[in-house]
Amino acid sequence: MKLLIKSGRVINPSTGLDEIKDILLIDGLVAKIEDEILDEADKIIDAMDFWVTPGLIDLHVHLREPGFEHKETIETGSRSAAKGGFTTICCMPNTNPAIDCKDVVDFVKSRAREKAIVNVLPIGSITKGLKGEELANIDEMVKIGICAISDDGRTVQNSDSMRQGMKIAKDLNIPVFSHCEDETLLCGGVMNSGAVSKELGMDGILSEVENVIIARDIVLTKGTGAKLHICHISTSLGVDLLRFGKSIGANVTGEVCPHHFTLTDKDVSSLDTNMKMNPPLRGQDDVEAIKMGLKDGTIDVIATDHAPHHKDEKSLSFSNAPFGIVGLETAIPLGITELVKEGWLTPMELIEKFTINPAKILDIDKGDIGVGKIADITIINPSVEYKIDVKGFASKSKNSPFHNRLVNGRVEYTIVNGEVVYDRIKDNK
Repeated sequence: MKLLIKSGRVINPSTGLDEIKDILLIDGLVAKIEDEILDEADKIIDAMDFWVTPGLIDLHVHLREPGFEHKETIETGSRSAAKGGFTTICCMPNTNPAIDCKDVVDFVKSRAREKAIVNVLPIGSITKGLKGEELANIDEMVKIGICAISDDGRTVQNSDSMRQGMKIAKDLNIPVFSHCEDETLLCGGVMNSGAVSKELGMDGILSEVENVIIARDIVLTKGTGAKLHICHISTSLGVDLLRFGKSIGANVTGEVCPHHFTLTDKDVSSLDTNMKMNPPLRGQDDVEAIKMGLKDGTIDVIATDHAPHHKDEKSLSFSNAPFGIVGLETAIPLGITELVKEGWLTPMELIEKFTINPAKILDIDKGDIGVGKIADITIINPSVEYKIDVKGFASKSKNSPFHNRLVNGRVEYTIVNGEVVYDRIKDNK
């Protein structure tokens, strides 16, 4: 199979390439990158005025299978990923049963081989059943293909258990993904603690809930030497703590989600349950700190924390509805609109946080367009303006706070192993 991509703006952060080029893909690999390629091909994509980037990588996705297939499945989640430009996604272990042993890892990998149209990398849990008590058999799960460990959805509250998990991860050379939430400070909160929560009469979630565990885990990773990745940072102090951790030589990276650099707790005033996520939407000062952290390189990755829920669940009252929103299909337009268009990041810097940086954290040979590399490629129209419409989402769930939001930037093609798995015009007829 030969696929020729013509006249696209190739943005490859791994090499610093940002030029108009042709790219020839043969049998799943990048064969040529040149100013003009005249070879015959089975398919030609005209990428003029489009960005051609390495396939996007999302470190933080909830696929819900096994156990919660009414929200999402590996199949529908992978189609949502492809529509959003993601060629590789990492699925979190808070399923039912949890991804905490060989059998469940085997199930996820087998299901992905059968049904997924993108690369699916399972994340194993740190503790059995995500209960924060007995460590899972991490070594066994690594042998059959988990890419990281995490108790995401919950936090390992016991510091010694977290430390022991980190030591094992260090020996096995895999990262630890930390959902940072001190449950003793949570006190039933449902949104950010501040003026808005007081006005609405809602129980608030203090920034300290997140910050205390970020600080703890940086201390633990400094001592163990483990690779620590802080998930979904939402606070200004969280950004400062990540910056401090790096300054003292801790092996730590961090991610933010598009909703945390786009919305604030003022948006919760509508009581739209699609504004309810964990960590919650914070204040404007936190948003500005996150953008600065992205700009100065403190924050390494943009991830979605794609968290689908059935419409009946999100139809409950704000206090009773579950936390979480879908994010795979809105990440690129929000990144372009809020960060590139507003001057916070260059296109190269934005794409870096979706590609080579997450690939380095996972230590996988992806996130790079180069001759001989696997042909995972995303093609983006950066200038088109439109309104987000959740009715067109490929995800099984539609719980997004961005319905009808005006944005710039849209994925046109997603290519995995040299095969087009998403073609906007063809797939949306």
